[in-house]
Amino acid sequence: MGPIPSGRTTQLSAAEHVHAAAITQAASKLNTRSMAQFYLSGFEYPDEVSISQPARELIRPASLHGENGTFALQASLAPGVYSPLFGSHPESAERHWRQIMSLTNPSTNDGSSSAGVPITKVTMPALAEMKRQGKPISALTAYDYPTSRLADEAGIDLILVGDSLAMVVLGHENTLAITVDEMLHHTRAVRRAVRRALVVVDMPFGSYHGSIAEGLANAIRFIKEAGAEAVKIEGPRVELVRALTEAEIPVVGHLGLTPQSVHRMGGYRVQARTAETVLQLKADAMALAEAGAGIIVLEGVPREVAAAITAVLSVPTIGIGAGPDCDGQILVFHDLVNLTFATPAKFVRRYADAAGLIRTAIEHYREDVERRAFPSDEESYHLPEAVRQALDITQTPGALRKV
Repeated sequence: MGPIPSGRTTQLSAAEHVHAAAITQAASKLNTRSMAQFYLSGFEYPDEVSISQPARELIRPASLHGENGTFALQASLAPGVYSPLFGSHPESAERHWRQIMSLTNPSTNDGSSSAGVPITKVTMPALAEMKRQGKPISALTAYDYPTSRLADEAGIDLILVGDSLAMVVLGHENTLAITVDEMLHHTRAVRRAVRRALVVVDMPFGSYHGSIAEGLANAIRFIKEAGAEAVKIEGPRVELVRALTEAEIPVVGHLGLTPQSVHRMGGYRVQARTAETVLQLKADAMALAEAGAGIIVLEGVPREVAAAITAVLSVPTIGIGAGPDCDGQILVFHDLVNLTFATPAKFVRRYADAAGLIRTAIEHYREDVERRAFPSDEESYHLPEAVRQALDITQTPGALRKV
């Protein structure tokens, strides 16, 4: 095979594993200036591959976003030596491979995250299997690298880049103002952080409310440009879900209280409270699942309604304000840690007071600056003694004198 373009995602074949081992073995014997680096994520060499001890010393566990399952191999190659992995002239070439994930475990030091959760890439089929096995699905919104990384390392199964970022991050009064480009920006940051969870993105208001072709084109952007693994759309848009599914784009449906319909609903109100609306909601959920939606989010509906829909659907339901009988639950990150500056909804449980912690830290910092307690001498850099003497500098502030 020829050289693979940088950044391409591909499955390493057994032959490539063997060739990687050969490069490493050769590197232990060569002393050249040409250096090739490549990264093989989440693999183990086949048992039949024998790697010499000097070569093994070149295989160093590397930390990629906190995950220990990435190995960096540095291989010295003689100039002009042909490599199926790098081409004829590596010259500091860098190539990236990422193992295509399904339900296989990438290699890690201990096979688990910082929370002790096995590092198994979560996929839509994996979540469907969790429903079949009766295992609850944990989901959380996240909008940036640090919170996404923390959520992923904590073992959250599904991370939603929600259009709620318009409110909790950008300060808008509802979700309607967020644009496709803004959602793409935040989704890229989340994708860089996440290694295990399924990354789902909300398609913002206006991005799929026109023609099916327009909705499909915008969904493709989220997959291609931002690395999302599924898109979420609100309402019973069955034909759009079918078109997205036919285009190989996993879809999460969203029914009940749909925030993008806030003006039509007259506010954020509990839905499906009459027999007629309950039956319609159930029919909509079944239609979305039949059209290809792999998950249905149920928001702001009575517990009994969500339980009944969950029982008849073959795909998982994720509840938010829908009671404990759904197949999984989702909360907005900022609600969970008290960063919303607002009275929480009835269904929100706050697990931490990040606002209090951050406010206290900032106040202490300001106080230390005002009384010149920060930075201390230990937190400052110093000239070497010889340079201080040459410049006739003492450690007293303002003591530099011309010599």
